[in-house]
Amino acid sequence: MKLLLTSGGVTNPSIRSALVQLLGKPIGEATALCIPTAEYGHPACTPFSAWRFVAGRDSASLGGLGWKSVGLLELLALPTIGAQRWVPWVREADVLLVDGGDATYLCHWMRESGLADLLPSLTDMVWVGVSAGSMVMTPRVGAAFVEWESAPDDRTLGVVDFSIFPHLDAFPENSLADAQRWAADLGAPAYAIDEQTALTVVDGAVEVISEGRWTKFG
Repeated sequence: MKLLLTSGGVTNPSIRSALVQLLGKPIGEATALCIPTAEYGHPACTPFSAWRFVAGRDSASLGGLGWKSVGLLELLALPTIGAQRWVPWVREADVLLVDGGDATYLCHWMRESGLADLLPSLTDMVWVGVSAGSMVMTPRVGAAFVEWESAPDDRTLGVVDFSIFPHLDAFPENSLADAQRWAADLGAPAYAIDEQTALTVVDGAVEVISEGRWTKFG
């Protein structure tokens, strides 16, 4: 898969341009599926914030970028309807738009639903993550970012070999000093990125797309 890993979504022209390059076509010609599942694992998220994400009414605005069509893919439902129904929906889409929340909860349902197993075969798909939707692709998120009480630990999918500290400077507890302590605890490669920064990953090559502030650790 081609990855666009963001903290706050498509927040500036540079990130939007990177998205178009990954798609290989204009946004208006691409079909998207929104995945809000991570929201249900985080106490700060609500049904209202999930709707705003899908409808493009929040700062991430992924659902409102001007897609040819936008659908809703709720991972919690997939195990009950059978892969013969939902796998074609995913394969026919150009991009998966994955919201924030709790990355360990999202990881759990990606595995339970079968989506995690499907990812290696989606070679032409673009994955656009916001916060936890980006962090789920990393090996670990760090204990500070685990809000789901049933999470066994802070491990996630490990599709990429680095971790992500999102929302740099957006909250008092997300300062650069906090990010440095977080990275030291992980003891592995990591990036701290603000709302104006994204990471693209294509065939293992990582590129930083930024009109803001970011730091690499390790």
